[in-house]
Amino acid sequence: MKIKATTIYAPIFVLLLLLQLYLPSFRANIVLQIGVLVTFLFFESNILISKKFLKQLLPIVLLLVAGFVGTLFHKYETFDVIKDIFHFIKPIVGIFIGYFFFRKINNLRVFVQVVVISGVISALIHFYIILFKVDFASGSISAIREFTRDNFLELFAIFFLLFYRKFESRSLFNNIIFNWGIIILLSMSCMLYFSRTMIVILFLILFTVYGYTKITKKTLIIISLGISSILLLFVYLNNANIRRAKPGLEGFLYKVKVAPEEIFVTNINRDDHRDLWDHWRGYEAMRAYALMERSPSSFVVGTGHGSLVNLKFFAPLSGDSKGLKHISELHNGYMYIFYKVGAIGMLIYLFILFRFYAYIYKKNNFVNVFISVIGLVYLFSTITITGLYNGRDVIIFILGGLLYYSNSFKKESAVLIS
Repeated sequence: MKIKATTIYAPIFVLLLLLQLYLPSFRANIVLQIGVLVTFLFFESNILISKKFLKQLLPIVLLLVAGFVGTLFHKYETFDVIKDIFHFIKPIVGIFIGYFFFRKINNLRVFVQVVVISGVISALIHFYIILFKVDFASGSISAIREFTRDNFLELFAIFFLLFYRKFESRSLFNNIIFNWGIIILLSMSCMLYFSRTMIVILFLILFTVYGYTKITKKTLIIISLGISSILLLFVYLNNANIRRAKPGLEGFLYKVKVAPEEIFVTNINRDDHRDLWDHWRGYEAMRAYALMERSPSSFVVGTGHGSLVNLKFFAPLSGDSKGLKHISELHNGYMYIFYKVGAIGMLIYLFILFRFYAYIYKKNNFVNVFISVIGLVYLFSTITITGLYNGRDVIIFILGGLLYYSNSFKKESAVLIS
């Protein structure tokens, strides 16, 4: 008896997403993902890959290759070079897994259901952590977020559920009570992350779904009003007496207040821990830029795979009591890309993201809209959490599936892997 592809690949896909979120080891995850991909290619025969998909993937591969140019100009430890290579391989592996798995399943409704169920399981894990691992009664936002910083899987799950019917004219699940139960569960879980990034992404998804991210006269007016509202909010926050490290809403508003400074302010007193941690992303970027100035060629081709940023002190960024003085990754993904692969790599990276965003100008359907959403999400999240190269990113697997379905209804040339 032949086993259906859904029975095999849907549970594996869910497991990979959850491990990506809750298994803290990047190395363990990437080895597992590569192992799953190699196993798939070994056991499956006559695997078709559309040429359009390969063209979409090519710029991401070019970024991986571009990293070797800077490496040729410098001498790095082999371990650090390999570590960077795996970081640049990760999005390629994630896209391939999503693409191959759902090419075998070949059912858009099942794909959306799998993402939603993954989000539901993640939300249940989140509630378990809050109830049994966190002192929720303290009212401290920092305490609540200690183990759960953000979760884009749950955010995509709730919007997949809400808008599948809008585009496909049918419910994702037949039971109305089950539908609403999932919506309530995911909504409550998403709110309890208290994540600034998730709030921005929520609005990006809403604006994209309703067509407000297309560049038109109407949307430019709406964007201008939105920017004005944000500026007014920050004017208020900067004039209000909002104190640092306070419990509840005040602590969250303080994090919102310092968000722009955290990224862009680089004039930092390293000895003042409050100043340093409030502007950590800016400090990382400042140190990376200072090191690039020593080698002018790095502004064009980057410092390459294996390059490290010297923080000039041991920062408590790991489980080691001593801390880390040299780091490979930066929170600000644009600076990370610029540092590793230079201006050439930055242009390629922006091309990748804007290409995904441009799907909003294609046929207005579920797949194209959410590919465009992902392009915008990466454009924003690259500022704060490394975007496409975030070690915990799960969106890339969803993107792989969406890229398959974006081409699955078209007659196109394909490459056969036997």
